[in-house]
Amino acid sequence: MGSSKLFRTDAPTNNLADDASQLRVYIVHVLPPSNAPNAGPTDLESYYKSFLPDSISESAEKRLIYCYSEVLSGFAAKLTEVEAKSMAKKPGFLRAYPDRLIPLLTTHTPDFLGLHQGRGLWQPSGLGKGVIIGILDTGLHATHPSFNDDGMPPPPSKWKGSCGFPAGCNNKLIGAKSFSNSGVGAPDDEVGHGTHTASTAAGNFVQKVESFGLANGTSAGMAPHAHLAIYKVCDADGCSGSDILAGLDEAVKDGVDVLSLSLGAASMPFYLDPIAIGSFGATEKGILVICAGGNNGPIASSVSNEAPWILTVSASSVDRNFRSIVTLGNGEQLYGESLNQPKSFKPSSLPLVYPKDGTCAILDAKITGKVVMCDVAGREQDVAAGIKGAGGAAVIFLNDQIADYSIVLRDHELPSSKLTVEDASKIKKYVNTTRKPTASITFNGTVLGVSPAPVVTYFSSRGPSLQTPGILKPDISGPGLNIMAAWPAQVGSGNDGAKTFNIISGTSMATPHLSGIAALIKSAHPDWSPAAIKSAIMTTSDVAANNRKPILDEKHLPASFFAMGAGHVNPSKAADPGLIYDLDVDDYIRYLCGLLKGNVGEIVRRDISCYLFGGISEADLNYPSIVLRPGSTVSRTVTNVGKANEVYKVEVEAPKGANVTVTPPILEFSKVKEKKNFTVRVTGGQSGAEGNLRWVSGRHVVRSPIVITGANSSPVASYEHRQLPLPSLNPAPPTLLPFPPSPSSGTTNPLTSPPRPQPWVVAGARAVIGLEWPNREA
Repeated sequence: MGSSKLFRTDAPTNNLADDASQLRVYIVHVLPPSNAPNAGPTDLESYYKSFLPDSISESAEKRLIYCYSEVLSGFAAKLTEVEAKSMAKKPGFLRAYPDRLIPLLTTHTPDFLGLHQGRGLWQPSGLGKGVIIGILDTGLHATHPSFNDDGMPPPPSKWKGSCGFPAGCNNKLIGAKSFSNSGVGAPDDEVGHGTHTASTAAGNFVQKVESFGLANGTSAGMAPHAHLAIYKVCDADGCSGSDILAGLDEAVKDGVDVLSLSLGAASMPFYLDPIAIGSFGATEKGILVICAGGNNGPIASSVSNEAPWILTVSASSVDRNFRSIVTLGNGEQLYGESLNQPKSFKPSSLPLVYPKDGTCAILDAKITGKVVMCDVAGREQDVAAGIKGAGGAAVIFLNDQIADYSIVLRDHELPSSKLTVEDASKIKKYVNTTRKPTASITFNGTVLGVSPAPVVTYFSSRGPSLQTPGILKPDISGPGLNIMAAWPAQVGSGNDGAKTFNIISGTSMATPHLSGIAALIKSAHPDWSPAAIKSAIMTTSDVAANNRKPILDEKHLPASFFAMGAGHVNPSKAADPGLIYDLDVDDYIRYLCGLLKGNVGEIVRRDISCYLFGGISEADLNYPSIVLRPGSTVSRTVTNVGKANEVYKVEVEAPKGANVTVTPPILEFSKVKEKKNFTVRVTGGQSGAEGNLRWVSGRHVVRSPIVITGANSSPVASYEHRQLPLPSLNPAPPTLLPFPPSPSSGTTNPLTSPPRPQPWVVAGARAVIGLEWPNREA
């Protein structure tokens, strides 16, 4: 390979400096030293320093930022472009590229997912007892009551981490570290995102909580008695790739069992993706890595974190609404939602206006004392503040065709209601056909048992994957719409002292649900591999909503597997899947050899000869889902983790127009951990057609999605030339604009409004790895 391909000045970076003498952070991949298995920290540091140009040898300590040992063979250093290029001539050098900024992408969800005290998965798992969840995020508000250690045992003896909080840690919060390349200091959370995700995964029980006066009850994470280890790798602007790798490296050394990353970036080859590289190293050490699928939906092929060793999560709704009823002058009632439900606002009939500029950016009429209708096209907080300043009494936000039935709630300064696109069309028709339209808003608070639920949200990123289209991504869906969890500061008009909670949305919120559930399964089955836990979650997932009909998407059409993954997580079933599709590191290496041909060593941290190792196609990876072309046959291996002497018969729901043959049609297991092979052949059918393969016994149903593809099972295009089909940076649907500045200060307050991740674009320009909540207005 020529050095021009190894050194990438075109790799995405947040550093806009063009001066070749400008210092910037580079991530450098090198072959491991010959004594790698026995190399200590000092040996590795000396080895890595040997790659630095001689001209900076005296200041090497100041230039060298991170020495990676667990998840990457390489280091991060401050270099000029000239210095970085000079390393390409040194033996053992593989690749160098500028660091990139990766943007940051409750009381009821345990109940919704079937987790109850004394029964369900919480009982056999001991509420996650003995499992350590590592959270890579914006840090943590350590004094929040969600992180109390009531009923918690000490951390397991394998724990090797340390606590970066001056006040110390406890048996719930057992460790915290901060990584400073991105400018962060202590592991305190100044954004809120990390506190929210950590409490969703493993917050302890907190009674009598609420947010905005809503969702009253007892708060708990998915694994209330799992331990938390915090790695602050992000701030309000995003997360640097070098810090993420450092956080992953430390988490592996510290001894975590599950890693949760609610962040992600644009699709890029695995050998350039810090999350894909770092998570491979963690997987190799037996750690399951769970990542957000992204908030760039409903655009096709917008999913991020695509590597098959990652559990990639999409976002869906729960059966809870924060209901606000709009009653029109003609008596018609429209059921919306709102976080802003002040008791002082009386449901009286008021004049209703719809400005000519439907976005309400320009208020062209007198609105004092009136209810104002606004299309959701701008920043809702700014719009509400403008209406309040002009004397408006209330605001009704109207979803567009993109958001459709997905209502993403925001904190406003006015009494409000937000309507689906269907109800938006009704209220527009009323206003346009009525001489003096009026409306009133009645607040109904928290409503449970809403149907249908779950429903996939519009912002949740979709497959198929650009990097590996032969693997179904995302993998699974979980609750990510209007989720309540811990927050560092008070929101709304409440006054709850230390019990501060917030309601926000995103695949960031869905991800820690799956991380906590994975911890419960790990606690119940400590010997299961990451792939086994992932398989259990996928093959037991639900494809029917609470109305017993197919799960829908934001348009209330049946959700595709490219929207919801294999289905919606069902924790109790996942603890007893019957059969699993297991994988080890060698399987992933063979898959990489078949996918990439070269560059495999940069991901697996050792020199690999794919010619000798061998390669397999994406379709033949022993994955719980099946993506294949008409006329092709794939093989799978299942392992019995149920009971001995269990017999499974195949049931096939064939994709439309296809014939599916499974051989053999019966699998008989005489003992636990016994393995059986089978093949699946598909003939006919069109690209995109979907079906299901089920192995059914008297005790278990093990389901695998089947998706027919007509596309070539290789990356769509080279990274350098791909134009990603993602939203324009111009404000056009379905983009979600960044949250607005705080009206009072003119600057963003990250504790009361989410951060402003910088936009990323395709190769050759900027890229951002970000926290995966909708950083654009819905």
